[in-house]
Amino acid sequence: MRKRYISVALVTALAGSMLFTSCIGSFALTNKLLAWNKQIGSKFVNELVFFAFWIVPVYEVSALADVLVINSIEFWSGNNPLAAGTKVIEGEDGRYLVECDGRGYTITSENDKSVVRLDFHSDDQSWNVVLEDGREYQLFSYVDDSHVRMVAPGGQYMDVELSQDGCDSYRQAIASTMWAAR
Repeated sequence: MRKRYISVALVTALAGSMLFTSCIGSFALTNKLLAWNKQIGSKFVNELVFFAFWIVPVYEVSALADVLVINSIEFWSGNNPLAAGTKVIEGEDGRYLVECDGRGYTITSENDKSVVRLDFHSDDQSWNVVLEDGREYQLFSYVDDSHVRMVAPGGQYMDVELSQDGCDSYRQAIASTMWAAR
């Protein structure tokens, strides 16, 4: 009877901890696995690998690892342990290496080898740019779900709605300030 009580208590505690965290998570491991499958070949090869991964329970194990471990780490720490990686971005003016470490991004230009760092600060919900010489500037901070506080010319801050109208207003405010400065 006592062993059964401990088992029921343990299962209840685990279920409760997952239910009460409000953590949906990004399911990074499962999404990386699916993205890898999509790029390995033709749609027929992708389908065969997809079925094989369901039969061998690769997808089930990755989803379980996401639910029980990775999403919980992401929720409690604020960092996704699988977000790290490097991607190459082809821009109009050259190639850029974008490296993600879970806290932010390091962007390196392959043209002139310049480096810019973008960091997220969870204490004030802001994105900041760190230049090569170590100087750091706040780009914007989140006010709420539909507004950000952006830096405007002259060093003031302006609350901008996250919509097309908000972006247009911000663009117009910058243009009028620049026009007045001439």
